[in-house]
Amino acid sequence: MDQQTCFVLLLPPFIFFTIFILKHCQNRNQNLPPSPPSRPLTGHLHLLNIKKPFHIILASLSSHLGPIFSLRLGCKSFLIISSPSAVEDCFTTNDVVFANRPSSVAADHLTYNYSAYAWAPYGQLWRDLRRLTVVEQFSSRSLQRSAHIREEETLRILRRLRKESGTGRRFDLSHVISALSFNVRMRGIAGKLCVGEEEIGTEAGREILQSMRGMFSPIVLLGMCDYFPILRWIGYKGLEKKAVLLQRKRDEFLQALVDEIRQDKDKYKDEDNDLNLIQRLLSVPHLYNDQVIKSIILVLLTAGTDTSGLTMEWAMSNLLTHPRVLRKLQQEIHQNIGHDHLINDADLPKLPYLRCVVNETLRLHPVAPLLIPHFSSDRCRVGGYDIPRGTILLVNAWALHRGPVQWDEPDKFYPERFEGLEAEREGSRFLPFGMGRRACPGAAMAMRTVSLALGALVQCFDWGIGDVEVDFGVVSGVTLRKAKPLEAMCVVRNEAVHLL
Repeated sequence: MDQQTCFVLLLPPFIFFTIFILKHCQNRNQNLPPSPPSRPLTGHLHLLNIKKPFHIILASLSSHLGPIFSLRLGCKSFLIISSPSAVEDCFTTNDVVFANRPSSVAADHLTYNYSAYAWAPYGQLWRDLRRLTVVEQFSSRSLQRSAHIREEETLRILRRLRKESGTGRRFDLSHVISALSFNVRMRGIAGKLCVGEEEIGTEAGREILQSMRGMFSPIVLLGMCDYFPILRWIGYKGLEKKAVLLQRKRDEFLQALVDEIRQDKDKYKDEDNDLNLIQRLLSVPHLYNDQVIKSIILVLLTAGTDTSGLTMEWAMSNLLTHPRVLRKLQQEIHQNIGHDHLINDADLPKLPYLRCVVNETLRLHPVAPLLIPHFSSDRCRVGGYDIPRGTILLVNAWALHRGPVQWDEPDKFYPERFEGLEAEREGSRFLPFGMGRRACPGAAMAMRTVSLALGALVQCFDWGIGDVEVDFGVVSGVTLRKAKPLEAMCVVRNEAVHLL
């Protein structure tokens, strides 16, 4: 082996070791959060079991180390928190410090050069994109404008479920719910359906939804190539190549959407002449180029489809295993709405217990058990500990929502705990949509979509699961996904037949 080859092979480990020593010396005199014993170079990587969900592992460590602790995975330092006081420190006192996202191999390729606002660095670009999205999709006016979409798509799945009604056999309810979620979002974005009514429940419909989920499921933001940059140089497991291929597939799909509407701007207008999102953005081409438009659509599809569908699936799972709660919800709908009309957006404020059911579902089964990572742009203090610059913050919302200090009987599904409470003001102990300036701007739309669909399912059908039990097992991933899809049986309620 010649000297040049030897130098090339030894240089990366030398750089990594030098950085590690410098960081260790710099942090030696600081009051850092507690941390479990680590190993040289790999840090705490040995504590992670790939077969066990990450939020469960972190919750287990928290039970020994406390609600604030640190980990090191390769060259990355993490701060993990699961207490209201630590959340307050991070997203109130140090909100600006933690307003950035960490860079990563995945984000390098899958976020349009960090122009997708969910991953964009904190600054003017992020402000502009977030403001635009709120105005176009999530403002009160926009939510009123899109109410008919949610109501029409809810009716579409109810009509589909009517075909399964009374058969006495269980069917895949998760697929139907997923179709609703994607159709609502796709109509708002491009004015057309993702899955047609006749395709819902069919093999063709499943293939369409599987393809959409494959393209737009939330990504694992940090991975092995980020913990050990040398792996990126050698093409570890082809991870970067897979990210490039996925982005190419995404971009082709999104560009085709934009081009189709650009060629015929009136093609997908609603009957009331309302414009979809792409049409409105294309109407001012001097402000929004194709990359900006695609980056906005990307965030809406990634953050607003699978998440809403999973919440509905968890909510129905809870209702099917808690008949008392289901009966109480049916009674509320009967007393406050009746059966003169199908539940609509305007009816939701009249159904406080329905909102309690949704909030309790989000507490017990937050679809994002670990909030999207934040990144400290400067040194700060959290819970009395010194947090170095460049630390990645992970908030374990799942552990926080099940903390015995914050909640009575935290593992019990009990919607009444939210009665008389405004969940939005529960702040640091209830974080299904995050907190601070990087909190999810689509919370109101998500709550309306889930509440409307859930209310309609309860209003129109009686539900059962037969002689089986609902499986509450989960699979490892970014979102809290059920290990087995929810299967159920339904029968149209007599008083609701005319609504369908």
